[in-house]
Amino acid sequence: MDHKRGSLIAIAMLSIAATVWTPIPVVSAQGAGPGAPAAQSLAPYVPTPQIVVDRMLELAQITKDDVVYDLGCGDGRIVITAAKKYGARGVGVDIDPERVAESEANAKRDGVDQLVTFKLQDAMTVDVSPATVVTLYLLSGSNLKLRPILTKQLRLGSRIVSHAFSMGDWEPEKVETFEENGFTRTIYLWRTDGTVRP
Repeated sequence: MDHKRGSLIAIAMLSIAATVWTPIPVVSAQGAGPGAPAAQSLAPYVPTPQIVVDRMLELAQITKDDVVYDLGCGDGRIVITAAKKYGARGVGVDIDPERVAESEANAKRDGVDQLVTFKLQDAMTVDVSPATVVTLYLLSGSNLKLRPILTKQLRLGSRIVSHAFSMGDWEPEKVETFEENGFTRTIYLWRTDGTVRP
């Protein structure tokens, strides 16, 4: 291999590595504007299978009196399902404007846009105090970051339901495991008791 060709290959490989490894910050609604901080994604976008959505809402014992907040709502399917099946009000939160637009379109298509709203915002900055139920499909580290916020803001007896990931040493009230298309799914349920957990 001649020196010139070897140099070109090395430059190409460095360029690919830079593309793969350079983190791309996602800016939330609150992070928009000059000099504003970028919001860090709490998890990649992976839609929750509908059967898991149904089981999460069943485990939380959703009723028409509930207000469901989904942090990292993706296409909005959790709060939309809660509205369609139970008549519950819902708020979906996501930092991706495409996901928020998709959620709003899906809610309108399913006729529940009067019951649910969507916020383009960093989940770490959302006031969840109106919620009676918070649903999560994030990562373990993200759950731990949110835990003190949730336990401080939520009223007594509010439920937190997480798909796949726990909350460190906070023991869940219930854990449900089942098979779905060859995958083992786990859902955790906690109920707030007034203790702020760091």
